Amino acid sequence: MTDPIRVLLVDDQALMRMGFAMVLDAEDDLEVVGEAGDGAAALIQVRALSPHVVLMDVRMPGMNGIDATAAITAEYPEVRVLVLTTFDLDEYAFAALRAGASGFLLKDSEPAALIAAIRTVASGDAVVAPRVTRRMLELFAPHMPVRADPTLSQIDPRLESLTPREMEVLRAVARGLSNSEIASEFFVSEATVKTHVGNVLAKLAVRDRVQAVIVAFESGIVEH
Repeated sequence: MTDPIRVLLVDDQALMRMGFAMVLDAEDDLEVVGEAGDGAAALIQVRALSPHVVLMDVRMPGMNGIDATAAITAEYPEVRVLVLTTFDLDEYAFAALRAGASGFLLKDSEPAALIAAIRTVASGDAVVAPRVTRRMLELFAPHMPVRADPTLSQIDPRLESLTPREMEVLRAVARGLSNSEIASEFFVSEATVKTHVGNVLAKLAVRDRVQAVIVAFESGIVEH
């Protein structure tokens, strides 16, 4: 049997942490290794406990979840942060994604969704629903450069090493499509798409799909 996924709970409400702990401890492959009530305590706990996944509230007194996420992902890039938010269109949550979080989840999500999200980010993937990527596009659009033709020489330097197919895959990921949906659209196997996505992440030097989507938005290759 493989070792369980080690989870750190970060929320300023003790009852919220208790509820999450009850849900997670009921799963054989998940283990709550610690709790923290603010970002500064979370950073200390990450250093001491080496969790695989941090469930991070964004709105906390003292060091908030955004600053804590940035500090954790910078110092411990192998640790995945899953942001917890009350509102699915919370700009604090999007700021946390830009700070390095691997996705976010509503606090009132079903227990099964929470468990699945933790397993997903622990495996190295990201949790970003299509509606979330659409909202990210809306938030970033006013700040994006306008490019008449992104295939021309003014393309963002970060994208220069991508092949035309990898660029198509990146655009599809930025639209919120899953690997299976991309495979159907391009008439290729899901394994081929997974390879393309992996190449895109490696060439962009990003942790996961969330960060790739952010690069796509910032570089202006996503139509808006």
